[in-house]
This record gives sequence, C-alpha cells and structure tokens, in this order.
Amino acid sequence: MTTPLVFIVEDDKKLSEIFSLTLQAAGLQTEQAADGATAMTRLADITPDLIILDLHLPNVAGPDILRYIRSSEHLANTRVILATADERLAETLDDQANLVLLKPVSPEQLKLLVSRLINTPSAT
Repeated sequence: MTTPLVFIVEDDKKLSEIFSLTLQAAGLQTEQAADGATAMTRLADITPDLIILDLHLPNVAGPDILRYIRSSEHLANTRVILATADERLAETLDDQANLVLLKPVSPEQLKLLVSRLINTPSAT
C-alpha cells in the first residue's frame, strides 16, 4: 500500500511547515508549494490524495488552482481542504471543496480531519 500524499499549498512558511510536520508524524507523505505558480506546475505532474489549499497566494490565486483541480481528469479523486482566514471567499467555494478550515487550524484538528478524508487509520 502506497503512503498517501498530501500536497500543501500555503505561502506562510511557518504554517506550511507545521502542517507538513504534523502530517508526516501521522505517517503521511507531504509536499509543499509556497505560491500558486509552483503549485500549478507540480499539479501537472503529481496526483496527490489530498490538497490543503490556501486561497490567497502569490502568482496564481487559490480559487484558480481549485478550478484547475476540479477540471483536471487526473485529479478527479483528489480531495481538497481549503485552509483560509477568508471566510467570505471560502463560502463561495464551499461546494467545490471537500472541507473548509478557517485559520487558525490546530495541528490535532488537521490530523484528525485529514485522516477522515483519506481514510487512513495510521493518521489518527
């Protein structure tokens, strides 16, 4: 069985690292992108099990990335968590995401919700 991959798209380096370390400690594989352009480039080449997506990113905005994810055949089974402090924007995209988390997000909350979305008992 392959270790699930979580792709973290977050421009706040500290928060991205916290997310990554939390999920790695739960037995998951992670990859990080700090801006939208890097995320778009990587998403053309990888098929993560889950994407944690900030909405306000440099270069390519989170909503544009979300539209790309939902229109890409190779990402059809990829789950998406929007992690944002922008509640109003998140509400407009709620139907395209599997889950919306309003920042701040606790590491324990993140670990629990990710494990539920990708059905991995090792992440609990």
